[in-house]
Amino acid sequence: MSTEMKPIGLNIPGNDDWVPSMEDMPFHRLGGEEGVRALAHAFYDAMDAHEPALARLHELDEQGRVSRGMRERFGLFLIGWLGGPQHYMEKHGHPRLRMRHGHFPVDLAMRDAWLRSMNRAMDARGVTGGVRAFLDKRFADVADFLRNTEG
Repeated sequence: MSTEMKPIGLNIPGNDDWVPSMEDMPFHRLGGEEGVRALAHAFYDAMDAHEPALARLHELDEQGRVSRGMRERFGLFLIGWLGGPQHYMEKHGHPRLRMRHGHFPVDLAMRDAWLRSMNRAMDARGVTGGVRAFLDKRFADVADFLRNTEG
């Protein structure tokens, strides 16, 4: 079974002044559940291709790629975090990001590798404009928040 996701249309009008609202969250702009899942898969595809040290910190499949389960779990997390249904919380409880990442050394290099993977994923998905600017900031804030070691 292929893990390749079919293209999902994005709802990104040309308004670079965009800010989220209850009616217009990043979840909606990225194409709903399918679009956010596609972003999660693109993220791990980029990580597999360009950030092998970071990929190896995840559960890998028989081909040495980040596993389907990890991709799906991150997709569920992103769906809720980006303003969609809270499927992750219903299934796994509160994300507790710092606790879940606490057993890995997250330094500047790992933070930057994670951000490069997400930037490549957003590029691959065609995320631009105001929603891109908003997500660039949010992802950078969270990635920096998860740092737990110097360097």
